[in-house]
Amino acid sequence: MSNHSIRNVVIVGGGTGGWMAAASLSVLLERAVKITLVESDEIGTVGVGEATIPPLITFNDMLGIDEDEFLAATFGTFKLGIEFVDWGAIGERYFHPFGPHGTSLRGIHFHQLYLRQARRSALPDIREWSMSGVAAGLCRFARPGPDARLPLSQLRYAFHFDAALYARFLRSRAEQSGVERVEGKIVDVELDSASGHVNSVTLASGEKVAGELFVDCSGFRGLLIEEHLNTGYEDWSQWLPCDRAVALPTALAHPPEPFTRSTARSAGWQWRIPLQHRMGNGLVYSSAHLPRDQAEQMLLENVEAEPLGDPRHLAFTAGRRRLAWNRNVVSLGLSSGFIEPLESTSIHLIQSGISKLIALFPDRRFNPAERDEYNRQMREVYEDVRDFIIVHYYATRRDDSQFWRDCRAIILPDSLEAKLELWRSKGRIFREGQELFNVESWVAVLLGQGVIPAETEPAVEAVDAVFAAEALEKMRFSYRRMAEHMPGHAEFVARACAAKAAA
Repeated sequence: MSNHSIRNVVIVGGGTGGWMAAASLSVLLERAVKITLVESDEIGTVGVGEATIPPLITFNDMLGIDEDEFLAATFGTFKLGIEFVDWGAIGERYFHPFGPHGTSLRGIHFHQLYLRQARRSALPDIREWSMSGVAAGLCRFARPGPDARLPLSQLRYAFHFDAALYARFLRSRAEQSGVERVEGKIVDVELDSASGHVNSVTLASGEKVAGELFVDCSGFRGLLIEEHLNTGYEDWSQWLPCDRAVALPTALAHPPEPFTRSTARSAGWQWRIPLQHRMGNGLVYSSAHLPRDQAEQMLLENVEAEPLGDPRHLAFTAGRRRLAWNRNVVSLGLSSGFIEPLESTSIHLIQSGISKLIALFPDRRFNPAERDEYNRQMREVYEDVRDFIIVHYYATRRDDSQFWRDCRAIILPDSLEAKLELWRSKGRIFREGQELFNVESWVAVLLGQGVIPAETEPAVEAVDAVFAAEALEKMRFSYRRMAEHMPGHAEFVARACAAKAAA
């Protein structure tokens, strides 16, 4: 360890973000750095079930977490994608699956072949060419395993779980790896008069916790990054109009399904996240279009079973901190920004911030180039997710409420307008390798919401139409046959990772 090495990292705030940071830093830094996490039991969290996306598997693997143990501890279930109801138009639904649609033929993207064939004859929804999509439709699940062959090898999955229990699970592992937890409410922050860096935080008990690098996981308030460093916030509400949520846990009306459901309502959308022991429900909405009491009533009228608690309300502004890393403070989770959980990206944005911090981990000199690169990368991650979420609102034919009429009139960011123009013309989606959502994700949402390209790529015409039609049908049959041989999702969970209390 050099004379410039950081020796003390202080994480402010627990919850999912704080304990993800603590667990990963403690493993990757291997006790070379003292890690202290400060949190207060007085500060609660809002959460009735968390939905995730496949990269979390990589994060858990990096920590050496046994998947079945983690799911049992968090009452978790598997997730193969998201079902969207009433988004393109009332009465329509589509599925955004994890993993690819079909396989390419002669270097041509599958969706290009599908689009050409769909113009010549009626075809089922494109989800019929997704291993995850077909399995979800039948409520089946199986892990593909490292040696799986087509089509099972194309199945991708993530999880639903109780986020508070996940934080508790990670806390146990982090403390075993040497992380020190300090209980207490922060009442003061000391800044260095010369550099403006945070030197220490003071607790209500009078105890001071000093550090060299601080990780702000204090939630929306941004205790360090905003309240004391005045970083500033970039407001994205002109593109993402929802600014409120109300959450409610209910009993399970039926065995948990392996997918999240998002149902568009008159002024927002309702989530439905199945855990082993209950259903997580919530309504994300625009307060300019729907009063708080009506939002709560709308949610209560549209849940499937008996409530297990009182509705809990949350206010937010979509956007991000102007700097995710300012001076010697790195913000993670809600401290860094908020994009509504329509595509289950909340935990991934934490994970992405942690991985980039580790890759650019500083020393006590805090090289501005490292900080600038971190901020650049995090800005791109947030903006890419932002654009993908905007598409869901903008690409609608609904005009049954002022909310949806306003969404149709959104003036798009230039970055998104360019993507849509390429798609509308010839069905082209270009990803540069760093973006979270791949070609298949964009295809699923755009086709699902009725945005059909005017033409296909000229190269598609080089593939014989009869050969392509036969290949598509063989693929579809193989996905269906494989899914029919999988165990039911609830059966798989009960056998592999049942929580003791749920059992």
